[in-house]
Amino acid sequence: MNRTTLSLIAAGGALAVVTGVAALTAPDGGAADGPAKAAEQRPVDRSSLLCPAPSSSDLADTSYTSFTPKSSGAGGKGAAELVGAPRASEDDGKSGKGDGKSGKGDGKSGKSGKGDEKAKGRSGEGKPLLAAKSVGKPVTEEVSGADAPALVGSADGALAPGWTVQQTTTISAGSGRGAHGLACGAPDTDFWFPGASTAKERSDYVHLTNPDDTAAVVDIELFGPRGALDSEVGEDIKVPPHSTVPVLLSTLTDEPQTNVTAHVTASGGRVGAAVQSADDKLGGDWLPASADPAGSVVLPGIPKDATSVRLVAFAPGEADADLKLSLAGPNGSITPAGNETLHVKSGMTAAVDLGDVTKGEAGSLLLTPTEDSVPVVAALRVTRGKGARQETAFIPATAPVGDRATAADNRAKGSTLSLVAPDKDAKVRITASAGSEGGAAATKTYTVKGGTTLAVEPPLPSGLKGSYALTVESVSGTVHAARTLELPEDGVPMFTIQTLPDDRGTITVPRAEQDLSVLQK
Repeated sequence: MNRTTLSLIAAGGALAVVTGVAALTAPDGGAADGPAKAAEQRPVDRSSLLCPAPSSSDLADTSYTSFTPKSSGAGGKGAAELVGAPRASEDDGKSGKGDGKSGKGDGKSGKSGKGDEKAKGRSGEGKPLLAAKSVGKPVTEEVSGADAPALVGSADGALAPGWTVQQTTTISAGSGRGAHGLACGAPDTDFWFPGASTAKERSDYVHLTNPDDTAAVVDIELFGPRGALDSEVGEDIKVPPHSTVPVLLSTLTDEPQTNVTAHVTASGGRVGAAVQSADDKLGGDWLPASADPAGSVVLPGIPKDATSVRLVAFAPGEADADLKLSLAGPNGSITPAGNETLHVKSGMTAAVDLGDVTKGEAGSLLLTPTEDSVPVVAALRVTRGKGARQETAFIPATAPVGDRATAADNRAKGSTLSLVAPDKDAKVRITASAGSEGGAAATKTYTVKGGTTLAVEPPLPSGLKGSYALTVESVSGTVHAARTLELPEDGVPMFTIQTLPDDRGTITVPRAEQDLSVLQK
């Protein structure tokens, strides 16, 4: 009797045992006794987030805020931790290219990047930089200077569903002066960044962070107004395990362009990716990835006092896109005069300056197809202030709030929540969490009329001490949201804007039942 025959007999015996167990534990009746049960939503039991290195400036002050909202059905104690990810040295990438003006590792002085090895919370050494053990209350940590590392985080048990981390950095002087805020993102393999730049006055770095035990391989493509920009050094960029690599976009091409779309793809492994933009005169901020390409996109939360708004859009497919522009304000939607439509050629970045489009009233930009629906990605660059006291922030196209979304870092003053219902009326429930140092949660419900933007000062926790988190829950309808955080300093209207897509705190789990009839087929 050969090995194959013996293996088949063993497999048949094992199957018989499994069949017996299934027969003993099967529920009364069978799958044929009634319709199949619908899938259910269950809280996730593990989440991963990645935060890029906040700044290479010695004048940077960064606040990290970790928060998990309460979720029904989330069991176990759990924990959420963030540990440092060292910056990769010049030999870890492809010829050391793309990670600084000099091709070196720390993006500051051209050194190998080993100087941050002593930074608090370095990966695999000592205590985490930030750790949380309970839900419903933010946990914060502050770091100053240029040595703050990128962070790799994970949460499990009750702290996993909806886990949100915000890093907020203020830089008092120099290129990129201003507030740089970012909701730390989940690892992925594909990112679109319309609104980036390779212009001389801009220093735009895409930060690549690898959370895994194996190296990731990343390609970066750049698209300008005439199509793809010539570049070979953007291919096969290696990101070592548990490390971060910042790539200066202007080093990838010899063609300076004011408006470009960067496409980041991981051909091996996965990474977190975000673009940090610094302008010599207009400040700077983080540019998060746009939502996945879609025929209609929503860009929520343009501040009422915006002095300049620039729209950048890109059509990644083979067809051109023709888009209708609508500004959803507090009383309805209007078409910006002179910018009723936008033609976006396939594979080319289109940009249009909308000026002070909000005219003193907060609003959101809606892009819809004029005829055929063609997927696009888009982002806004928003400027506040005038002259030497200007500051900028970015609003990428974003997915709806869905079941729930959270903005982790809010202060007693300076937080504005913008809610837009693109189509029909929507109702949302807003919960302000307990403060990081004390206070009790507060909840309020708002109705947003279809085609309008509702900008509100969110409810404050009673007895607030420290910072707090805002959680937005959909009660009815579809709503998109963004949070503006104002941190003025020395007459400069420093601010940052974060969109609030669904926190993906639940997962769809199909209901399964034993069906022994498959063994007879």
